[in-house]
Amino acid sequence: MDRRTFLYLAGVAPLAGAPAGEPSYRIVTPYKGSPKPGMPGPYPGQAVRVHAEKSVDPQSGAIDRGQVHEMISRGIRELTGDARDDDAWARFISPRDKVGIKVNCSGAPRICSAPEIVGAVADRLVAVGVPAKQIWVYERFENQLRTVPYAKFLPEGVNLYAAETDRGSILAYDPKVYVETDFFGEDDTRSNLIKLVSETFTKIVNVPVMKEHQAAGVTGCLKNIAYGDFSNVARSHRHEKTNTLTFIGTLASVEPLRSRTVLNVMDGLRGVWHAGPFSNSARFRFYPKEIMVGTDPVAMDRELIGIIEGKRKAEGAVSIFDRSPEHLGNNSDPNKNAYIREPGHVEYAAKLGLGMWEGARVRRVEL
Repeated sequence: MDRRTFLYLAGVAPLAGAPAGEPSYRIVTPYKGSPKPGMPGPYPGQAVRVHAEKSVDPQSGAIDRGQVHEMISRGIRELTGDARDDDAWARFISPRDKVGIKVNCSGAPRICSAPEIVGAVADRLVAVGVPAKQIWVYERFENQLRTVPYAKFLPEGVNLYAAETDRGSILAYDPKVYVETDFFGEDDTRSNLIKLVSETFTKIVNVPVMKEHQAAGVTGCLKNIAYGDFSNVARSHRHEKTNTLTFIGTLASVEPLRSRTVLNVMDGLRGVWHAGPFSNSARFRFYPKEIMVGTDPVAMDRELIGIIEGKRKAEGAVSIFDRSPEHLGNNSDPNKNAYIREPGHVEYAAKLGLGMWEGARVRRVEL
């Protein structure tokens, strides 16, 4: 019996390499992992960044759909080495799959997974033979999802789905798949997986956005697939304390989520460099004008950390790794923050086998 199987049968996930005082977790799931899980997937330690200067107009916010299609095409072909889009996508998706496209709408409508990118992903899924009715664009909260005009950019028949039509509703979550832990003595200590993820999807394409996050440091591949697929996750941070260091990776490692998340297409057309994940101030938005593609969420999020850190340095703001109590406060000041950020969650996720922190190789493509 391997170590991961033992942990799941025991119902406890010990925190390998985690600092003393971090919470322990009880993971419950009847699902077994794939011998070759989607995270880190067939391209561990790799990511492709595709930049196109004309992809978005910072003044109007208009996005060039043709550029987006070409950026995704170049990115996935550069990742796989295939000459044709269909051959590249067929490495991850087959016509019999039921595919979830996990978007990020926590900053919507100002900052979210761009409809142009989500539409381009759905187009490619249909092109490799997946019927539109077997594709779902999904998010946790309906009040966020409905602010984004995804339907106008999707092939006819693609489903739009939100797990919580009313905030706090648990009906759309799977009672058989959850992570249990007590952070602050809260009444509800379980976070359950979206039922559609466990019972319907066979593959997931993760479409996060390049954003700083007040608690986690960054919102990238790992946080979007973890906090975006489980209930009752905001309880992990309170006052200045956050438990995102170990919670994000633990959620992302739960089966069947880990095995079914086969591709990440990160939206970097626009981003947030401070006071994320929302985008209430135009001052803290920026325009990397790029899309990142890969199967390894750790390698991609490590690159995201560098992008956010670079922007913050250019703006004269403190590092997201800063832990000084004097920098706690109202985040309308770029040198203040509500929490002690935990960008170390990305490196910690590597210890859970979700990807490579050391030795990652990033290729850059300029259109």
